[in-house]
Amino acid sequence: MKEFEINAAKWLDGDFDQATKMQVLKLRNEDPAAFEDAFHKNLEFGTGGLRGIMGVGTNRMNRYTVGMATQGLANYILSKVGGDDPRVVISYDSRNNSKEFAKIAAEVLSANGIHVFIFDNIRPTPEMSYAVRLKGAVAGIMITASHNPKEYNGYKVSWSDGGQVTSPVDKEIVAEVAKISDPSQVKFKAGLRCGEIESMGAEVDEMYLRDLLSLRLSPEACAAHSDLKIVYTPLHGCGVKLVPEILRRSGFNNIIHVPEQDVSDGDFPTVVSPNPEEPAALALALKKAEETGADIVIGTDPDADRVGIAVRDDKGRMVLFNGNQTASLLTYYILTRRKQLGTLGTGKYVVKTIVTTELISDICKSFDIPVYNVLTGFKYIAEVVKRKEAEGGEFVCGGEESYGFNVGEFVRDKDAPVSCMMIAECAAWAAENGMTLYSLMQRIYEEYGYRKEGLVSLVRKGISGAEEIRQIMAGLRSNPPAELCGSRVCRVVDYLEPEKTGQPKSDVLQFFNEAGDVMTVRPSGTEPKIKFYFGAKGADADRKIEEMKKQFA
Repeated sequence: MKEFEINAAKWLDGDFDQATKMQVLKLRNEDPAAFEDAFHKNLEFGTGGLRGIMGVGTNRMNRYTVGMATQGLANYILSKVGGDDPRVVISYDSRNNSKEFAKIAAEVLSANGIHVFIFDNIRPTPEMSYAVRLKGAVAGIMITASHNPKEYNGYKVSWSDGGQVTSPVDKEIVAEVAKISDPSQVKFKAGLRCGEIESMGAEVDEMYLRDLLSLRLSPEACAAHSDLKIVYTPLHGCGVKLVPEILRRSGFNNIIHVPEQDVSDGDFPTVVSPNPEEPAALALALKKAEETGADIVIGTDPDADRVGIAVRDDKGRMVLFNGNQTASLLTYYILTRRKQLGTLGTGKYVVKTIVTTELISDICKSFDIPVYNVLTGFKYIAEVVKRKEAEGGEFVCGGEESYGFNVGEFVRDKDAPVSCMMIAECAAWAAENGMTLYSLMQRIYEEYGYRKEGLVSLVRKGISGAEEIRQIMAGLRSNPPAELCGSRVCRVVDYLEPEKTGQPKSDVLQFFNEAGDVMTVRPSGTEPKIKFYFGAKGADADRKIEEMKKQFA
């Protein structure tokens, strides 16, 4: 028998519920290819947790794989952390099965004697991060697949600082989870030693909103432009309650909803993919903006940690900003206002990822504020915040090109609610100074030089896809490009060589040319994709981006 057949036989013969066994038989009889994919390996609990397609099988997100991951996490907490009252915070988004998976995680932790705080309904990832520190928890679990299609779900682990787990804790947890090879090892039901399960709700919302609102920089401008028309869509996700609320409390009274997308629905019925990075996801919101004459469109993903926006250009047309533009705009605004307010003293810093625009570096340099570059993933930004906090530094803001941004130190992850608040506040401040968000962005380009970024993601699914991605990376290492856009490649950075990069080991390649352009290539850590990031500098940056896309992707 092949490995997938052996794995499937264990599910058919083992201590699994009857409904699950019937689903395994149905899959085997009706879709042999999907059957093989569902059982050909174990769904890997990586350094970011679990993420995969929902369904029966060892390579799927289901109650058993969630239970096994939670048992491994519980074992790690009890063996490495201990204490009289170890605590874990749990939240979940609107995806199908998210509530069930959260409940299973809570029950397994409780059965292991761990004190659980679980939200009473869907809540954003950043609020989970906030609650970890609020409750003095050792860890947090967020059930979400972020912006992935509806077939996916995930299980993301944060540590005691509220940031996603990083080395060495991440690898140690992975090792403990790997020891759980069968559901029989999981304590699904409480025994004699049972940890308390407490529900959290409005009281945590209030503290979270209060602290985020304390980060405001231009309340007078918000009051003067309270009629700013803002279309907001949660894309059927967690932002539906808190984002409109924080905008209202910031002084904006003209929040326009997209009713169809206010419905929390894991099937995401109005979009192909609930990803604000994709223009199609904001189509209904853009339509609403045209109907109402709105100034701004804001959309957040299902777990409300990413945000996408559209603004009116100089001809009155709605145009989408990408993540690099939004992060640059907010960085410029926050540093400008803090300098004006006299709160930009020593010890302040900004963090961005290596694939995020260098425009942010140029902005920070002009304010004499250090900027730290880290690997792709907000967990590395949070890691810097944790380290610098111990040294007395203060995180001002930071972000990544994939539509994630954060302000201040209350949350140690991407935070869409605070980002939405700052976007609206920036628009009010710009209006107070005779500008729109669009014209402010053009002013930034005029001051620092024009830059353009592009991203191409090649989807390669299944076993053959993973091998193709491996071959692409191997080919680029053995035969790197000699030039980008006709300019000689003068530097190659391979992040598999941490002794040279000063960063954790990662399967990432960067190619820099003499003209200041850059291409970064990396396999996605959460999706069956390989990503090509392009950055170009100069008046002809748009042309260079298209040229690089044709050359490599």
